[in-house]
Amino acid sequence: MSAQRTFSFYGVTTGGSMIMRLFPRWAEYLELGDVRIDGTDLPIHADAEVYRARIAQLKEDPSELGALVTTHKIDLYQACRDQFDEEDPLAQLCGETSCLSKRDGRLVAHAKDPISAGRTLDDMLAQGYWRESGGELLCLGAGGSAIAIALHLLTTRPPEDRPRRIVVANRSQPRLDALRAILEQLEHDVPVEYHRNADASVNDELMNGLAPGSLVINATGMGKDTPGSPISDNGVFPRNGIAWELNYRGELDFLQQARAQEAQRDLTVHDGWTYFIYGWTAVIEEVFDLALTRAQLDGLTEIADELRATTTPGGARR
Repeated sequence: MSAQRTFSFYGVTTGGSMIMRLFPRWAEYLELGDVRIDGTDLPIHADAEVYRARIAQLKEDPSELGALVTTHKIDLYQACRDQFDEEDPLAQLCGETSCLSKRDGRLVAHAKDPISAGRTLDDMLAQGYWRESGGELLCLGAGGSAIAIALHLLTTRPPEDRPRRIVVANRSQPRLDALRAILEQLEHDVPVEYHRNADASVNDELMNGLAPGSLVINATGMGKDTPGSPISDNGVFPRNGIAWELNYRGELDFLQQARAQEAQRDLTVHDGWTYFIYGWTAVIEEVFDLALTRAQLDGLTEIADELRATTTPGGARR
């Protein structure tokens, strides 16, 4: 009997992800056949050999169809580039991989975050939002999601409908340098500021300097992969602004801070649930060689929303 086909998930705490319960239902809906999801937990910023061993296993096992990569997107890409048989243009531009697929025995690295982030932002922000609001963007974190969001905002919307200014803060300088190198390859006239910082009070000051209607994003992983929030409880969100927590599970301190100011500051608050759905469906399309229709995406979203409502206490969006 041949081995059961496996769809892999490389993360930090994969067992706590809703996808472990959701994927079997999605697989049934999409008629994917006999396939299971398998999580691999890897330490944050693992040694290169840890990543290389996992990719070697993926390449050697014909029953392993491909993988979604989260948290490790940049580190794994840098450690394993010579193990990939092919990279898509976005993986090369972003210097990361969030999706690994197999085509005719070849291992292909893809960067799907610009697609999933773009779909999420287009749902979140109507066309013309930046032009009408005059808002700015503060992205706390400079990893793969931050790169994807900036790429989408600076390349897919017309010049008059982009943030008036982009501010990025990150703990380490190399990630800021990598983001700068990518954005400098693009044609745009949006001023971008890069701040190396690990002090929540400094991030509070950056947030305080934003124009009304601005978007503040927690792209650090804090509140899920590591404890805390990139801002303090004294941080004040921009009036009429938008707060986006990229995570949907964990303590979600940033999300709770935003919700505490929701009424007072006329905030619109989003968690990472829609981003989670679009991220997984973009990878599923690639690994299983599908082109999902709008009706199928809506069906997958409905299944996900129903599962979340019935498995999270009180139906809370966590």
